Amino acid sequence: MKKARLSWVVGPFSVPCFLLGLLFFAASLTPSLIPRGPDVQGILGGLVTALGYLGGQVVALLWRGLEMPKLSGRPAGALTWLVAAGIVVFFLWVLGSSLTWQNDLRQKMGMEVADALHLTRIMVFAIVTFALAFLLGRLVASFFRLVRAWFYRVMPPRRANVLGLVTVVLTLFVVTREGILDRVITGLDESYETAQALFDKAPPRPSDPLKTGSSASLIDWSAIGKPGRDFITSGPDADAISAFTGRPAMQPIRVYVGRANGKTPLERAELALVELKRLGAFEREVLIMASPTGTGWMDPGAYDPAEYIHNGNIATVAAQYSYLQSPLALILETNTGLEQARALQDVIHDYWKTLPLDARPRLYANGLSLGAWSSMHATNMFRLLDDPIDGAFWIGPPFPSTFWNYVQNQRNPGSPWVLPEIGDGSLVRYASHTTDASKPDTKWGAMRIVFLQYSSDPVVFYEPASLFRPPPWMQDRPAEDMSEYFFFMPIVTQFQLALDLALSFGSPPGHGHAYYARDYINPWVEVTAPSGWSAEDTERLKAHCDNGFQAGCSNELR
Repeated sequence: MKKARLSWVVGPFSVPCFLLGLLFFAASLTPSLIPRGPDVQGILGGLVTALGYLGGQVVALLWRGLEMPKLSGRPAGALTWLVAAGIVVFFLWVLGSSLTWQNDLRQKMGMEVADALHLTRIMVFAIVTFALAFLLGRLVASFFRLVRAWFYRVMPPRRANVLGLVTVVLTLFVVTREGILDRVITGLDESYETAQALFDKAPPRPSDPLKTGSSASLIDWSAIGKPGRDFITSGPDADAISAFTGRPAMQPIRVYVGRANGKTPLERAELALVELKRLGAFEREVLIMASPTGTGWMDPGAYDPAEYIHNGNIATVAAQYSYLQSPLALILETNTGLEQARALQDVIHDYWKTLPLDARPRLYANGLSLGAWSSMHATNMFRLLDDPIDGAFWIGPPFPSTFWNYVQNQRNPGSPWVLPEIGDGSLVRYASHTTDASKPDTKWGAMRIVFLQYSSDPVVFYEPASLFRPPPWMQDRPAEDMSEYFFFMPIVTQFQLALDLALSFGSPPGHGHAYYARDYINPWVEVTAPSGWSAEDTERLKAHCDNGFQAGCSNELR
């Protein structure tokens, strides 16, 4: 009796469907943009095996429903065994080859190679994941049978089948939806509570009146939040810059307005403008309008080098738009970031263009990741036609960015998607960990725009359409840190890139979405054209970075 009940819950196990799942598993073992650890690969393998198994069950159900013929007899049995043996042998070959594929990618990114134990861990995690997914599927099937049995009592079987299926689907939708919302709301609450705790426990405000948040500032120090306070109080001072350059330096100006410092994006932007005026930012050589990441974090690897490059004669301003991690901010507060960046640029540019041409700073837009997206959105070229900014430097632009996509699609024929060439390079150039945006044979125009993007960055090169067609970059020769074994497979490639997107933040510096200071240096030089700066200075600053100035060489995306 107990065995019958267990069988009723677990149900029959289909070997043909499992073999189809093994093919899915084999496909998931092929490399993508980011190296995968054994635990992650095992979980992915178990999930896609379950997906293949489910697909086989659906096909079998349709086959039976259409009353299609079935293979039978000894020849059919022999053919089945032959196919099964071929699939198992193929899977084992792919499993063994996956170690070579992963190690090839790991070596290109300077990571430690994996050993045979890697494969064992993959199989253990895959088996456990598939077993859990299979059990969950059988529980759903059992729930359907229970609901259908109840409907059998009051209506014909065909109608009971349909209504039973609809009931189960709606129930699962409601349960899943409520669960997701609960988790999101909990995350939002924790994020907001953390931010408020930071406000309540703010360290003493700066004593220097030339610092944002000091007693002379109109910006409330306790409401700025930790990311802004870190940005204001960190970075090289005039003495550190002077020690590097060998000549007297100025104290860099950093202005940051926290989300709690103003009720609306416009109010925060106007507060930033007042602070810039107070500190004399419009009397500096360079003014950077920066857009932070989702939490408000400002990458020290981006701004410390720029202050060295300009000998401190520079000001940087930013306004926070969210407390959430960038992925959540992208989904839940998309318009908030865009509105804040647009308000900041509008307010600052409107004032800046009233100043005499020979008595105002060169003006630039900048942002990393989600900040790059919002900054690009705010940089309206049509609004800038009458008095354009001097340029922009955008790092790791997310794949949905409209302006980035437009520029990418203007690439010169034959130039690679991950590092395209645009026209003659006088307006737009690209940089990566192998290219620094310098083109000795081409002069810059009046405006200078540089994109820094790593060829292995899924945040940049994720392609939603990879569900059914290869991404554009797969049609080019693989870049230096991309695998030569990566090939397109419908559905599977989409799963791989989605997983890469989640793993990209933990990549080694210089790969994935881990941008770091030395790769910012020459693009900043190209965009902002510092006076008296040489190629030797660039190499010295890179060495200075490699020694870890201000901990800005290796960054966490937030």
